[in-house]
Amino acid sequence: MKRSLLLSYVLLLVQAFYGAWCSVGGSLHCEYSNSLIIHRPHSVSITEFGAVGDGVTLNTKAFQNALFYLNSFSDKGGAKLFVPAGQWLTGSFDLISHLTLWLDKGATILGSTSSENWPVVDPLPSYGRGRELPGKRHRSLIYGQNLTDVVITGENGTIDGQGSIWWDWFRNGELNYTRPHLVELMNSTGLIISNLTFLNSPFWNIHPVYCRDVVVKNLTILAPLDSPNTDGVDPDSSTNVCIEDCYIVTGDDLVSIKSGWDEYGISYARPSSKIKINRLTGQTTSSSGIAIGSEMSGGVSEVYIKDLHLFNSNTGIRIKTSPGRGGYVRNVHVSNVKLDNVQKAIRFTGKYGEHPDGNFDPKALPSIEKITFENVHGEDIGVAGLLEGIEGDEFKNICFLNVTLTVKKKSKKAPWKCSNVRGYSQWVSPEITCDSFGESIFPEHSSDCFGLSENNLETSSGLSRSPWLLSC
Repeated sequence: MKRSLLLSYVLLLVQAFYGAWCSVGGSLHCEYSNSLIIHRPHSVSITEFGAVGDGVTLNTKAFQNALFYLNSFSDKGGAKLFVPAGQWLTGSFDLISHLTLWLDKGATILGSTSSENWPVVDPLPSYGRGRELPGKRHRSLIYGQNLTDVVITGENGTIDGQGSIWWDWFRNGELNYTRPHLVELMNSTGLIISNLTFLNSPFWNIHPVYCRDVVVKNLTILAPLDSPNTDGVDPDSSTNVCIEDCYIVTGDDLVSIKSGWDEYGISYARPSSKIKINRLTGQTTSSSGIAIGSEMSGGVSEVYIKDLHLFNSNTGIRIKTSPGRGGYVRNVHVSNVKLDNVQKAIRFTGKYGEHPDGNFDPKALPSIEKITFENVHGEDIGVAGLLEGIEGDEFKNICFLNVTLTVKKKSKKAPWKCSNVRGYSQWVSPEITCDSFGESIFPEHSSDCFGLSENNLETSSGLSRSPWLLSC
């Protein structure tokens, strides 16, 4: 009977994710059946384990005990941990497989303002050290590794990291270890994070690393515009990732695709690939709407960005790398972008710097190629494009098609600046006057531009379904 129930559940789960990832492979939507995915035969409330939602009582043990209990149902169809309305203060806690963490309307999980409640863990092997300090790092508020089938969702509940104290510690040089994220899931498969609000992360908000089959959908992510390094969503050395229908305003990149840092990322060799970002709206006055890098040493490829709206921001789309990174960024297609009052619409930075230590190989040069921008429109733009590659390591097959950027009349800078970058352009205003973009895309160079040589993007996406899913 137990095996029959488990089989039925697994088939139900496969059906749910099958819908999601068949859609990913066939269109620019990453749809899934919410009712199917969040159904669990076993459910408990955090209050059953002594939690108090007064915003003062520390509930770390209650979360840990609840998840320990629910782990006994992982082979019985999984379980749901219900967080009702209230202010639930907690330190870091670990998730389990086959779990739905449900935050009801009016529910807020509050991160503790005491660093003692955020344990210190080893650095990621693809980074070799903490991202901002040598050595270890604080573990995220909600954490998990080696998991399968995890859903973090609800009725627009909130996860608030109360990060201002961490930002002050960082600015004042008072930290001993790298700051924690709000959510970090490692080496995990079949993840959904949806229908929530994330506030005031100490560091990056959502960090799936070494993961596969990830859906991030219908989120609001907010932090003060001057909060340091509060990235929105950072898929890192992960495959089959969909980020869509999100509103993000933070103090750093809204989305940043990563894959390891210098010699550590090269050695670990875990790329980020098959990533779709759809219908993203937001603002960042310090950084980029979408960034790739600068930590991209494991490689980044097969990235599709569509329907991005960025306003009152520093940079629209940026690729960041440096000698010593190695790795590659290739096969990126960006389309249907709207930029309002953005200082730099498109930026490539080939000498970003920032190395984990002195052991990187300056001869490890990145390969940047086949990046296409299509249907990009902007008003009140400071600089249309600041495209800086690496001497002796030219960025190539960079393509611009139907790009119209209205540069501010008061701007004294040239609309386009190019060095060590080569590609093709067509129907671009203001015109790219760089000699390295002197040739048009059509009719001879469409095959050099990623995503243009096929009749439509759906057939060129290359996003595959996971091997554990039923075949279409």
